[in-house]
Amino acid sequence: MRRIQAGNALSAFGLGFTVPYLYVYVAQVRDLGATTAGAVLGAFAMAALVALPFTGRIIDRRGPLPVLVGAALLASVGAMSMGLAGDVTTVVLSAAVLGAGTAVMQPALATMIVWASRPSGRTRAFALQFFMQNLGLGLGGLVGGQLVDKSRPGSFTLLFGIEAVMFLVLAGIAVTIRLPRPAPLPGTPAGQTGARGGLRVLLGHKAMVQLCVLGFVLFFACYGQFESGLAAYGTEAAGIEPATLGTALAANTAVIVLAQFLVLKFVERRKRTRVIGAVGLIWAVAWILAGYAGLGSGSQAMATAAFISTYALFGLGEALLAPTVAPMVADLAPESMVGQYNSAFALVKQLALALGPAIGGPMGASLHGPYIVTFVLFSLGITVLAVRLGRQLTPVQNQPSLGAVSRVVAQHKPADKSAAAV
Repeated sequence: MRRIQAGNALSAFGLGFTVPYLYVYVAQVRDLGATTAGAVLGAFAMAALVALPFTGRIIDRRGPLPVLVGAALLASVGAMSMGLAGDVTTVVLSAAVLGAGTAVMQPALATMIVWASRPSGRTRAFALQFFMQNLGLGLGGLVGGQLVDKSRPGSFTLLFGIEAVMFLVLAGIAVTIRLPRPAPLPGTPAGQTGARGGLRVLLGHKAMVQLCVLGFVLFFACYGQFESGLAAYGTEAAGIEPATLGTALAANTAVIVLAQFLVLKFVERRKRTRVIGAVGLIWAVAWILAGYAGLGSGSQAMATAAFISTYALFGLGEALLAPTVAPMVADLAPESMVGQYNSAFALVKQLALALGPAIGGPMGASLHGPYIVTFVLFSLGITVLAVRLGRQLTPVQNQPSLGAVSRVVAQHKPADKSAAAV
């Protein structure tokens, strides 16, 4: 498990190392213009949408390890070719290869966590994964920012070269891992454990479909707004300085790092859907604070504080979601379809992250009031969808700690009978 989590950190470090600088690299350093830079970012996202539908079935047939190794090698090739690219065709193709490789890593790593953990330990395992991903992204962005220099194209070549090496290291770590088969969740029907199928089976699983809808709203209303709609709203409506956006993102990361393991006991003792419902309420408050920052009549200092608090509250919600949503996907999946369920959820996330900026960006920049109202309603919708999802889950799927209690009781029954007989 340590090596899997190290792989999570390395994949996130690689993304944080270069992705924030793709636009500057293409548009300014290689002097290919803003249009080409937009095409590169689009190719990066679209490649993920193309690759993910096929990823899950391959994971379930071949196992997550070869998929992870292949994805890491593909991402390494994409990163290296991006660092050496000098024309439009090469940078777009390189971005597509890099985007496909990094996207495929995520369901492969998630499936490895499922295989390497028991249902009772998945909450903590996925919480640690989220922590390691944020740590990797933060460190990657920090170190990458110290290396790049727009006046020296060679600094970007070095940046992408280091990223390529990091992905090779990830592939090297992966080949040393030996995985057991996943343990089924207590109470899983026998027919479901050995299920075989594809998209038809997944679409026929009502709880999983509802979870995917909920996941889309979660990612659209939060992650899809961070660097687009909310940033545009902050600068245009609230008068937030660009440097303050960095402070707000730092506050978001700090809350995640500080709260992630503090909230675990709270999450483990409660139904997952109730925790997700609480996140919807927390994010509704966050959007109301953002509304105050841009639409209120307070001072600029108050607006800045409210805006930073918005990002901090988003971080608290993220810390609560990490140990609930991802392990729920794993616990809903039949044993033979874990990869397909993880890939389907990753695809939903990618769609939300693609549509979020496209819709939220223009709204945040010009339709300030409607923008806030829209996402307050989206946040409340999260709570409603979570409550509805709870009705589709078994008690153990909604709160895995109940399964651990049941096993302890079952193990003690024979001893109790023996003691009574004596």
